[in-house]
Amino acid sequence: MSFRKVVRQSKFRHVFGQPVKNDQCYEDIRVSRVTWDSTFCAVNPKFLAVIVEASGGGAFLVLPLSKTGRIDKAYPTVCGHTGPVLDIDWCPHNDEVIASGSEDCTVMVWQIPENGLTAPLTEPVVLLEGHTKRVGIVTWHPTARNVLLSAGCDNVVLIWNVGTAEELYRLDSLHPDLIYNVSWNRNGSLFCSACKDKSVRVIDPRRGTLVAEREKAHEGARPMRAIFLADGKVFTTGFSRMSERQLALWDPENLEEPMALQELDSSNGALLPFYDPDTNVVYVCGKGDSSIRYFEITDEPPYIHFLNTFTSKEPQRGMGSMPKRGLEVSKCEIARFYKLHERKCEPIVMTVPRKSDLFQDDLYPDTAGPEAALEAEEWVSGQDANPILISLREAYVPSKQRDLKVSRRNVFPDSRPAAAPSSARPGATGSAASIHTTVSSGSLAGAMEAGKLEEVMQELRALRALVKEQGERIGRLEEQLGRMENGDA
Repeated sequence: MSFRKVVRQSKFRHVFGQPVKNDQCYEDIRVSRVTWDSTFCAVNPKFLAVIVEASGGGAFLVLPLSKTGRIDKAYPTVCGHTGPVLDIDWCPHNDEVIASGSEDCTVMVWQIPENGLTAPLTEPVVLLEGHTKRVGIVTWHPTARNVLLSAGCDNVVLIWNVGTAEELYRLDSLHPDLIYNVSWNRNGSLFCSACKDKSVRVIDPRRGTLVAEREKAHEGARPMRAIFLADGKVFTTGFSRMSERQLALWDPENLEEPMALQELDSSNGALLPFYDPDTNVVYVCGKGDSSIRYFEITDEPPYIHFLNTFTSKEPQRGMGSMPKRGLEVSKCEIARFYKLHERKCEPIVMTVPRKSDLFQDDLYPDTAGPEAALEAEEWVSGQDANPILISLREAYVPSKQRDLKVSRRNVFPDSRPAAAPSSARPGATGSAASIHTTVSSGSLAGAMEAGKLEEVMQELRALRALVKEQGERIGRLEEQLGRMENGDA
């Protein structure tokens, strides 16, 4: 009697990675040699930022994505820190704002000019001072505008309101040792952290309380990482007692035993996990490795399903991951990584092979957009909100520009629109009456044209309704055709 091995069905089983051509890489970048387990790279739909070697302080490069090829040694950098930069993170709600943490114990927030740097940037928009030792972690709140978390080697986690440059919360008694990493959950109500004492903690920052803790999540002494998944589970990477690299999945409701535990290999580079909440795929990159492994997380055992490995010849110094809204949806691209070599940055594209060139709804569910769901004050008052989602279908249409309209107010205190002046002052009635008189006399003069204007407006409304109806019909036909070509119908 023969048993045939059943292969698990998954649309991501055939995902393959491919490096771009040489002329699309960023050459001659002196990547930082600091011994710190950071990604050294951050990317968004407009810019690529890389921490670089700098004499007499700390600096990082910010390049427009289109500026590929060899980067001039004299290219301007962001160089306001007096010590090496350890971590950088782009603001999810403004593609021109980036935060950096440094060995000089400060956190700085920078506004990058719309078309990139033309001169060295030395003055941050906001300087945040509160740590007593070097700052190794900076990460923005996923849904609240202007909320930034920083963690330092003083074992303190600080949460800031960047708009007012004030410290909102100081968590200085929850970590007895060095913090390896911090990750917010989907709506930013909790964060999890991995610590040198081998514990994984789930923390409520507004109450300053420990929600859950697992001691010795991984028994090895080498650095580990913990990230929140979209459904509230926690995914960790670390080392066993025999120094084998491990992955584990935990339920914060019950941290006694991991839901799943897998051993990978016995390399010694720390594993950096990158998670895509839309596809539930985790990409694991080892520092010093030359490969990226990817796994699908599902609701049924064994929970963590190995998909494939992308391998190359060169080891990686660091890695950046592009947000979903910066991907080429017309090419079925589901992830793009920016791999740092010794002297260059190489984009690696992850693609699902599909015959159809139509928009693939199943690969691109609505994803987190650039609009903040909450203001900082609302989050502090106890409100929570999931990210505001946008459809990527529009990004597929070549005629529509994907450039984001950046609101400069994001980094400044006056982030709310001012109240209407007519209701602000008691003496406003006189001016309102005079305005009304002017408007009424003007409307008498233009009364003859009002009828014609109304006719044009009616025609325009009818035309708009017809275009919308046809657009919906085309969308439905495209979906049917896509399903037929993929063999789903």
